Amino acid sequence: MTPRDTRGRCSVVSVIASNVRKGNVLERDGKLYVVLTAENIHPGKGTPVTQLELRRISDGVKVNERYKTTDTIEKAFIDERTHTYLYHDGNHYIFMDPQTFDQISVLESILGDSAPFLIENMEVRLSLYNGIPISIELPARVTLEVAETEPVMKGQTASGSFKPATLSNGARTMVPTHITAGTRIVVLTSDGSYVERAKD
Repeated sequence: MTPRDTRGRCSVVSVIASNVRKGNVLERDGKLYVVLTAENIHPGKGTPVTQLELRRISDGVKVNERYKTTDTIEKAFIDERTHTYLYHDGNHYIFMDPQTFDQISVLESILGDSAPFLIENMEVRLSLYNGIPISIELPARVTLEVAETEPVMKGQTASGSFKPATLSNGARTMVPTHITAGTRIVVLTSDGSYVERAKD
């Protein structure tokens, strides 16, 4: 179906529910929603459904919706671009388009739990609607230093055991018992969980 664009409204296209993905922006009742999670459920009996968790862009309210996988949904056309993170100013985060050098301010509410994992000069994917940032995608992993954790105790070498640690960005995570303060580790930006000791 060809996109429609009427009097400043967003350009939209009809898609079936099973094709909706995290990060897509949907139009419902004239309002825009960003998809936080999308899951296709195929019960043993009954109709397959698509379960969506959405955030209304205008006020940040989260809603859960369930559709038949074959239902038609209006998907908005969003401009996705790579931006470079520059700095943090109050509850705004400043990014730059590396092609045009234009700077753009992103509200902390859009970043959500991702905010602590931003590192200067990190490249991210920003989704823009009419030039306004509505969602962000960080690299899957980031390297951070352990700022504080319990010291290694004698005999505490059992693999598989973890202890709490505070990272250089203020986030808290669980690390293996042999990790000490000052060690650089790789964590997932989605939830801050430990991946491995940094190789650099």
